[in-house]
Amino acid sequence: MSLQVELEHYRNALIVRLHGELDHHTADVVRYKMEEAIMRGASSHIILNLENLQFMDSSGLGVILGRYKQVKSKGGKMVVCGVNASVHRLLEMSGLFKILTAYDNERAAISSLEVVS
Repeated sequence: MSLQVELEHYRNALIVRLHGELDHHTADVVRYKMEEAIMRGASSHIILNLENLQFMDSSGLGVILGRYKQVKSKGGKMVVCGVNASVHRLLEMSGLFKILTAYDNERAAISSLEVVS
């Protein structure tokens, strides 16, 4: 299976929706697209919507951690939403929930960041 990456700038946040599998085959594409969107846009925050992500491995964790550091260095925040059980377990075991907050859906994630125009 492949991965589809959907990026949307919403006010001062970049919403990233991942569909499919985030693994060593697709990690570089996600990394590149997110880095480019962060640099190009006026996004202070990242909302990572994982509701349609079926699988993720350690390469995906690396992509998430790298973009977290990138946005954090600019004074922003990164949150995740719509995390399924298997991806949730991976994020929990990796310790990423110590630095990322998870929300049930995109609307809750947007509200948590107090996204402004």
